[in-house]
Amino acid sequence: MATAASLARTGIEVVPTGAALGAEVRGVDLRTVDAAEFDRILAAWHEHSVLLFRGQGLSPDDLIAFSRRFGELDHAPIQENGRRFVEGRPELYVVSNVLGADGQPIGSLGNGEAVWHTDMSYLPRPPKASMLYALEIPPAGGDTHFASMHAAYETLPSALKARARGLMVKHDGTYNSGGFVRAGVTPTDDPRQAPGHLHPLVCTHPDTGRSMLYLGRRRMAYIDGLDLAESEALLDELWSYATRPEICWKNQWRVGDLVLWDNRCTMHRRDPFDAAARRVMHRTQVKGEAPPMA
Repeated sequence: MATAASLARTGIEVVPTGAALGAEVRGVDLRTVDAAEFDRILAAWHEHSVLLFRGQGLSPDDLIAFSRRFGELDHAPIQENGRRFVEGRPELYVVSNVLGADGQPIGSLGNGEAVWHTDMSYLPRPPKASMLYALEIPPAGGDTHFASMHAAYETLPSALKARARGLMVKHDGTYNSGGFVRAGVTPTDDPRQAPGHLHPLVCTHPDTGRSMLYLGRRRMAYIDGLDLAESEALLDELWSYATRPEICWKNQWRVGDLVLWDNRCTMHRRDPFDAAARRVMHRTQVKGEAPPMA
């Protein structure tokens, strides 16, 4: 473990965004991160939840190697058009609207809006972190927004905080963030019958001990034990706090950007962009080490 003195000597500069979350990390090449630099990055990630590294020149293997510093990696998920990953590297998920020479998409999620969500929260043990690396970006649109679930919880009125504690929310597994039905799932209009998993509505971050809302996504969510109308009303009230502009930050992408976010305490969404423009991103996902805990 690096000492405070060695951390100060790394040359890394952490510049907070000024928003409720997020910081830019400067002065580091992610291809050659040493132990002291990684400790500095890890501490900044725990403090700010989302980190931006600009001007990186990462090969697929470089991105995988840096991502593995945070834990074991998931394979690319099966999305609306199957499993899209870099050939020979199943950990490297391709997010893109581009069509290949065969006329088939090279990636997933197209060019539409991706609604507010937490990655794969419908699983019993969701991933703890995700990274997205920009290879090609459109001239406008496609920006990614992040919301702090620590700040969302902290800004709840006291009575609403008390009501939320101890409740369990069902995280729906019917639709992905682009609104597409997941492979093998038959949609239903009743969130109580939809596939998914129950998690605490208020969780404790395993590394920092801070409390946070854990909402996942709004569509087809259900609060266990309530009648449907009461669940819908409570979720609407919670969501009215969860994505307020004052607890959000947006990254306007540049080629060479890598963004790392803590999937346990943030939500994110994507703006739509012109279907005729090209957007090619590589994403990795770090496996969760434990289920979300109250």
